[in-house]
Amino acid sequence: MDWQKLDPRMIAVHTSWLAPPAASFLAALWISDGHLNLRGWLTLAGITLGFLAFTAAGIASWAKTRYRLTADAVEVRTGMFTKKLRTVRLNRIRNVDLTASPVHRLFGVTTLRIGTAGSTDLGSEVKLDALAAPVARALRAELLARATHTAAQDPVVSTMSWRWLRYAPLTFWIFGGMVLVLGVGYRALEAIGIEPWRLPVVQRLAVEFGSSALWWTIPLAFLASTLLGVLGALAIYVEGWWRYQLEWVSDSLLRVRRGLLTTRSVSIERRRLFGAVLREPLLLRFGGGAKVKAVAAGLGTEQQDSERSAVLPPAPRAEALRVVAGVLREPVSPLEDLALTAHPKVAHRRRIIRGLLLVTLPLLVVQGILGYLLTDVLLHLAWSTALASVPFVLWFARDAYRNLGHGLSGRYLVARSGTLSRDTAALRRADVLSWTFADTPFSRRAGVVTLTAAVATVVGGYHVHDMAEADSAGFAERAVPGILTEFLDRDGSGEQLPAELVHCGAGGPVGADGAR
Repeated sequence: MDWQKLDPRMIAVHTSWLAPPAASFLAALWISDGHLNLRGWLTLAGITLGFLAFTAAGIASWAKTRYRLTADAVEVRTGMFTKKLRTVRLNRIRNVDLTASPVHRLFGVTTLRIGTAGSTDLGSEVKLDALAAPVARALRAELLARATHTAAQDPVVSTMSWRWLRYAPLTFWIFGGMVLVLGVGYRALEAIGIEPWRLPVVQRLAVEFGSSALWWTIPLAFLASTLLGVLGALAIYVEGWWRYQLEWVSDSLLRVRRGLLTTRSVSIERRRLFGAVLREPLLLRFGGGAKVKAVAAGLGTEQQDSERSAVLPPAPRAEALRVVAGVLREPVSPLEDLALTAHPKVAHRRRIIRGLLLVTLPLLVVQGILGYLLTDVLLHLAWSTALASVPFVLWFARDAYRNLGHGLSGRYLVARSGTLSRDTAALRRADVLSWTFADTPFSRRAGVVTLTAAVATVVGGYHVHDMAEADSAGFAERAVPGILTEFLDRDGSGEQLPAELVHCGAGGPVGADGAR
């Protein structure tokens, strides 16, 4: 590609910045009836000169910026008095973003930003401001297509970007962190012989809270708690993921480095790495974010594995998918644009019943008993809160059902489930050691079974919940041929699993050698 210019419509975008001083000048003239003192004229002149200088600098930047795409890099040339040539290797590209302000959209142009493996701040990214919207979209597609084929061999998989901080409040720690801090503080005061509730400041706050209007104090208390939770979540995020870097230090060793006060460095051998899990907690999912955990052996106890297996903090979902590909050393993530097999409709009904039994019924029974023993007010509260919980139960049941799915993606078995945290696991099929077919009297009546793929990790296995019983054996055989061969029909179709194999309960794995 030859050297290309930015779109000339960017001049109009820069010139549009003259609108505010022009409007303020005209408004001042109108208000003063054309009579301004010297101070007013100087103020307006200063504002106008500032915007003119800003606009002139933007136009000069546009005139002196050129870019081109070569076989292995993208090059950007800038500068009027000091010439700069920046070269970004394609295998270092981590993301390509398109952004357009209302003024950009008005003139049909877009700003293209290229994030690299080392772009942890705004000054280190490459920005083309601006390109025609179709040109920007085509360039982004070409950059990502070329980068995908080279990034799999790049040793640096991901590094910290402070833009990810916006995802910190979308985690458990926005509320759980505050509760944890209050609990630790309470225990610390108790340990030194101080009763927190007897402190003057606590008693004063309790008195003021009780004497004020609850319609005012309760929202303020909730707002203050939320703000404290946000600050706490940001602090925990920064402390845990400061200077984060995920890289292959050799062809056989993946390493995660992170931490501010407590530094952490976890190394995972490639031969012990069996897959990856894309985790999307509810709030983080609504915000378009996700986390990534490695499925690996040798990471310690279950609690240690939960901490050490984290290879990406809350980040954009596109970055999470790219990290999954980098961890698995694949050119494209096996979770990218994957169409999973839906589960039977009966799985939806089971989740509705489960929600009603675990949420609505306890609300009704507990408050009903208290209302019978104490006051009729609680009886009315019992049926009203139970009734109010039904829409939430139905929504969560629907979401949990829609999140169910399973499938095969190349060398990987994919299983997805969950609503409070939607987890999508990609397991290397060759590393599945055994299958477990679990059911209950209720699931047998519904014709569904939970299939568990066992791998050599402390977690033990990953579940495919409530899949059709008639399809379970066939899917297991297609995913890992050979384990179930002797249990299938003589023609090897596997469309129907023998009853003695399905009804094995939670403790009936079928191993690679056919033993149970």
